[in-house]
Amino acid sequence: MAHKKWIIADADKEKASLLSEKLNIDPFIAFLLVSRGLDDELSAGDFISSRCNYTSPFTFTDMDKAVARINKALELGERICIYGDYDCDGVTSTALLYTFFESLGADVIYYIPNRLTEGYGMNTSAIDEICSKGVKLIVTVDNGISAINEAEYIYSLGMELVITDHHEVGSVIPRAEAVVNPHRDEDKIAFCEFAGVGVAFKLACAVYGGEIDDLLEMFADLVAIGTIGDVVPLKGENRGLVKYGLDLINNDSRIGIAALRQAAGCADDDLTSVDIAFKLCPRINASGRMDTPLHALELLISDDYEEARFKADLLNTNNVHRHEVESNIIEDIKNKIAENPKIINDRVIVIAQKDYHHGVIGIVASHIVCMYGKPAIILSIDENGEATGSARSVDGFNIFEAISSCSSILTHFGGHPLAAGLGLNADDIDAFRTQINSFAVEKYSVMPVECLKLDCKLSPFYLDTDLVDNLSLLEPFGAENLQPVFGLFNVTLKSAQPIGDGKHIRLEVEKKGKSIKAVMFRATVDTFPYKQGDNIDLAVRLSKNFYKGRYYLSVQVVDYRLNGIDDDKFFAEKSDYELFEAGYNCKTQLYPDRQLCAYVYKFLRNNGGWKYGTENLYFALGQSVTYGQLLYALSAFEQSGLIKNDGEILLNETQGKVDLENTPVLKYLKGRL
Repeated sequence: MAHKKWIIADADKEKASLLSEKLNIDPFIAFLLVSRGLDDELSAGDFISSRCNYTSPFTFTDMDKAVARINKALELGERICIYGDYDCDGVTSTALLYTFFESLGADVIYYIPNRLTEGYGMNTSAIDEICSKGVKLIVTVDNGISAINEAEYIYSLGMELVITDHHEVGSVIPRAEAVVNPHRDEDKIAFCEFAGVGVAFKLACAVYGGEIDDLLEMFADLVAIGTIGDVVPLKGENRGLVKYGLDLINNDSRIGIAALRQAAGCADDDLTSVDIAFKLCPRINASGRMDTPLHALELLISDDYEEARFKADLLNTNNVHRHEVESNIIEDIKNKIAENPKIINDRVIVIAQKDYHHGVIGIVASHIVCMYGKPAIILSIDENGEATGSARSVDGFNIFEAISSCSSILTHFGGHPLAAGLGLNADDIDAFRTQINSFAVEKYSVMPVECLKLDCKLSPFYLDTDLVDNLSLLEPFGAENLQPVFGLFNVTLKSAQPIGDGKHIRLEVEKKGKSIKAVMFRATVDTFPYKQGDNIDLAVRLSKNFYKGRYYLSVQVVDYRLNGIDDDKFFAEKSDYELFEAGYNCKTQLYPDRQLCAYVYKFLRNNGGWKYGTENLYFALGQSVTYGQLLYALSAFEQSGLIKNDGEILLNETQGKVDLENTPVLKYLKGRL
């Protein structure tokens, strides 16, 4: 896991105190509300209220036209096809409208394209198949706003189209009877951050005559899952929809969701939005990633529990397979980086390999960003020499803009500032890597770094289940309302023990006599760089577990570090080193002289080598050498035979003195400096 810059939120304490009095809430919760920009009675009161003011669906542009065309289809008995998408948002959107139209007695079918063979959005082959089934009206959900040519093709076959979507609107709007999208320029709606399933829900409300209460009871669970899965902001109407939906989910109101909870091992848990994001959404997504999204859709519309259990088990199997494929690709990438460490010196990491699974390369790219703290693009090359990729970024680096700068060598691309997709000829990958990194250097004199935002520092003495109960006022958590993260600073490590067959760690730390136990998931004792007695900082999330009739505090470690380190110094030195490697001048000292090399080597010898990564070694040395000096010293050690470094530094047996100054890397440095 790459080192992150920790940023501690601040808040006006006087405003927080006033808010606490006016709303009669815990002062600490008021402080958190103010730190999140909810610093007046009206906005904070609306945020924590159990009520939600839902706007009329007819405030959407074209909603009246969409309703008129759908009502016509219902009156004439025309066949309607719901055209969806293969991700969690698209599947829940499809399930919602299909179930709703079916309840109205409509002649309705559905179509979801296959991610691996058809890709995202509408395509002519799918349209032909839909036409052959006697469909007269296609209603899209979570797609369609960019289907300019496909829309014309639909009309050429004698069918008509209603589009509901939530993606950004281009300069040209497709031909359709109605285009319902909250991001249209003509829209004057107060809240427009809906997921695709939220827009589909609004359409259902409009067809139902504008009433919402009955439809909330029928569909808020689907809206909640799709909204959480699409990572849209959990504020405004989204917050109200998710709150209502969570109640339905926890009361097993839908057979398919109850079966999925059973398969996921959380049937008896009171699920939060965070649980939905980590336990249910990935299983629905895995269906489209690894197999067919139809299994997920059939699960959500099932009214037979045995059938639903079978489908839920399929989704669970797909999710296990997805984990395996993902892990194999990540391991392969680690090996590539061990063989050629310069890959991660680039500002944008670009890695390509034949036949990486298209369904998981986006997730893998996210893992690489987390591991190395940089934008990452993972490309899969097929047997025809075509490369298809997924890109993920860090806040502040617009990956879509970066990819757009390389458009002349791409076959297709699209996306957003933090995530994008692209395609190119495999022969152009090296040119693409060079071009996008040149853009990064020219456009970003200093690269944005991955940050972890802490809500505040806390003393271990304040951690208890009452605090967790108070925090529940801020739920549901999600995009733009993240689960709070707290900093436990300068705690002393007492122990680090393996749990869960060695896949996780339980830490025990202490400060001023107060001991706290915390769990760190997906980490092993072998890779944890600290020992008993070290003073460390922990970033943690809090929850509570029910066990044997009572609730216990649960502390989860999000990140960790040695106490007292200087983030700004580290990131400045790392940036200078990488710029120097890219051929630019450097501001900080890079050459490791004899005394410095002796200091670093002595540390390695005293520790029997090092297996915790270069960044942790830099901090373990007390930031007493610059990041560049350390990396060039390690290169010199390796070239002289003192060490072997393939991610883990091993000491070699050597005879006699070693002349480091004559190693190629230090000669090269002297020549440049």
